[in-house]
Amino acid sequence: MSDKKPLTYKDAGVDIDAGNQLVENIKPLVKATHRSGVMGSLGGFGGLFDLSQVDCENPVLVSGTDGVGTKLKLAHLLNDHSTIGIDLVAMCVNDIIVLGAEPLFFLDYYACGALNTNQATEVISGIANGCQESGCALIGGETAEMPGMYEQDDYDLAGFVVGVVDKNKIIDGSRITSGQHLIGLASSGPHSNGYSLIRKILEQAGADVNQPFDGSTLGKKLLAPTTLYAKPILNLLSQGIQLNGIAHITGGGIMENISRVIPEGVAIEVNTNSWQRPAVFDWLQDAGQVEPVEMLRTFNCGIGLCLIVDDANLNPTLDFFAEHALQAWQIGQTIKHQGQDVVIKQ
Repeated sequence: MSDKKPLTYKDAGVDIDAGNQLVENIKPLVKATHRSGVMGSLGGFGGLFDLSQVDCENPVLVSGTDGVGTKLKLAHLLNDHSTIGIDLVAMCVNDIIVLGAEPLFFLDYYACGALNTNQATEVISGIANGCQESGCALIGGETAEMPGMYEQDDYDLAGFVVGVVDKNKIIDGSRITSGQHLIGLASSGPHSNGYSLIRKILEQAGADVNQPFDGSTLGKKLLAPTTLYAKPILNLLSQGIQLNGIAHITGGGIMENISRVIPEGVAIEVNTNSWQRPAVFDWLQDAGQVEPVEMLRTFNCGIGLCLIVDDANLNPTLDFFAEHALQAWQIGQTIKHQGQDVVIKQ
């Protein structure tokens, strides 16, 4: 008879009881994101949503998925996981708002080496907050303990959003022509892009993330959650203001992302002196000796979302954001394509 101890799943590094406790912890958080159309409750094999409850004449579903990249490393360094979930929601929701889609529901995937229920609850609380701010429901998700795949304290995040837009109101860039205006909406900081370079700069500069910086600390400025643009854009569209194109400025910065929404034969001219760049980008450029073009193709540099409008909608759009306390600037224009998708003026 063997004298070896019978093994359990917990011995292998997976704690089922901790997983069950996490579900109990997040139930009130999930309930707070409830909206019309949600069916069933947390804990099933799939999330249900009744599309007939959405006020849309010709509904087209729009989906998006993303993560937050190595910004997670900074959250670990600062031991602050309270807003990283907002980043996750924002990176997904901001992608589908460029098509004019209203976010309906969200699911998350949380993978870790060993489940820390307090930390996971903090992360998912941020996800719930992001969903509430965006008007979408958190209807499900998955928590996976994977010892051996991740270090004990490590975790990774991914998210998935589904939204809806009326088929006749999809913002697809087809109305963009030369001679239109580019409006930039302010970002809160680097959002969730470029953090591999940011961490390299911190390392090379020997910087203290807790050092005082711009009324806060350097670490908190770098960890600032991604701005959620869904409700402001949907409110703007509800006023009857026409947007010809929208670009979410993510990885690749202004240089790469605006070109994704403009039609053939059209280019964008951007004046980089036309908006107020947050101080954290100046610090990153100086500390890392990063070339200006590299800044523009890595970071959002203070512009999180770009809108393209015609003459009639320029001032109404700028006035709307001024009234709703979201900084917006006219930062450029569309021009005839002459070999470059994006032309930078300084």
